[in-house]
Amino acid sequence: MITLENISKTYKKDESAMVQALKNVSLPVGQGEFLAIVGPSGSGKSTLMNIMGLLDRPDEGSYLLDNREVSVLTIDELAQLRNQKIGFVFQTFHLLPKTSALENVELPLVYSDRTDLKDRAQRALEKVGLANRARHYPSELSGGQQQRVAIARALVNDPDIIFADEPTGNLDTRSSLEIMALFQALNRQGKTLVLITHDQDLAQHTQRIVRIVDGEIVGDDPVAQPKDAEAALQAMPAAPAH
Repeated sequence: MITLENISKTYKKDESAMVQALKNVSLPVGQGEFLAIVGPSGSGKSTLMNIMGLLDRPDEGSYLLDNREVSVLTIDELAQLRNQKIGFVFQTFHLLPKTSALENVELPLVYSDRTDLKDRAQRALEKVGLANRARHYPSELSGGQQQRVAIARALVNDPDIIFADEPTGNLDTRSSLEIMALFQALNRQGKTLVLITHDQDLAQHTQRIVRIVDGEIVGDDPVAQPKDAEAALQAMPAAPAH
């Protein structure tokens, strides 16, 4: 699905300093994979996600998405391809506070030619177990529920690949496991997922771990036995009633 070859990216830090965020990165991602890109703060993992997610362009190198070279595409063509094929989930949920869960999920559809906006948004909420919260506002939802709304928004256009950038960074342990269980379920349904994280334990829920340090890939290994988030949830004490 994705083939990166010798990708490099340099940013201007200030008037005199340049920072090379990525250095000759080559990385294949196959259809239906669930992989983690792991590295410390400043390692280049978010820059790599932004390039893979068509939010930024590399300075050098080749990026093939479904055998299509994206470096030759215009800004409008990139936006259209991103809207069709890619969903994003971020650490901060980016939900509009005065807009219901359903309306937040509808937002990506505004840029498509679909006419069944509410039906598709409702089905996306059903996929993440929040059909009964469609009319609730973000302030009426827990952190885990807000992140599930954000995941529903990422799913609403039925993308081929989902990029999740530190998606559990603002969540407690139970909510984090709920999100990972949802990602694992989506992967079993055929979705390709790329998790960006600094959390080594979280990465063990994926099938493959790519390690990046100072803009270079230093490791790329399969996970012999991925942790089962659903099983871990079932083993936890019951959540207190509210």
